[in-house]
Amino acid sequence: MPTVCVRRRNSVARPAGTGRLRGSAAALPRYLKWLKALVFLTALIPLGRLAVLGMLDRLSANPIEFITRSTGLWTLVFLCITLAVTPVRRLSGWSDVARMRRMLGLFAFFYGTLHFLTYVWFDQWFDVGAMVHDIIRRPFITVGFAAFVLMIPLAATSPLAMMRRLGRRWQTLHRMIYPIAVLAVLHFWWMRAGKHNFEAPAIYGGIIVMLLSLRLWWRLMRARQAVNRREDGF
Repeated sequence: MPTVCVRRRNSVARPAGTGRLRGSAAALPRYLKWLKALVFLTALIPLGRLAVLGMLDRLSANPIEFITRSTGLWTLVFLCITLAVTPVRRLSGWSDVARMRRMLGLFAFFYGTLHFLTYVWFDQWFDVGAMVHDIIRRPFITVGFAAFVLMIPLAATSPLAMMRRLGRRWQTLHRMIYPIAVLAVLHFWWMRAGKHNFEAPAIYGGIIVMLLSLRLWWRLMRARQAVNRREDGF
């Protein structure tokens, strides 16, 4: 009899295995749902801009270079934004911002994929030999390729199901965003080295250094507090 009552109250049956996932979505505050939707649409603006400029034939005199540099820059921007989530959460006390971190990281991978595909398709025309030569002989291509390869497992393990399956290993794996960000800045720096134009790479490099330094500082403080607690225990 109790079962019958439950079924009447829940007239629409849930598909098997989706209870926890739906519970997670339902737990989001209303304002955060709207904010995530706004951030999602805003993150698509760079892609929309490229599409509009392409339709208007305004992708500069070298469209391939324009698209490559634009997608590469937005990859770096989203890496910086993703890394900024934890400092914003800790400094402001706004814990809900952490719920947007995975989406922002996936947008970094999305633009990184467009950046990589533009190089592979329109620049090299899938010439494997030429790409291997570039990776070996041109350092900025080497580090850029390494950064993209490291991003793949992070994107592949972003779903909630993979988070549950990996457990604590998930957080360890996703700390690879730190070397990825460093490699991305190095890629940008060496790419601009030919024209001796280091202003933009220096700005993004400074942002990455600041965000990683904050994490290192907090870790050192936690370690110091742990030592103090042990000493107080004695």
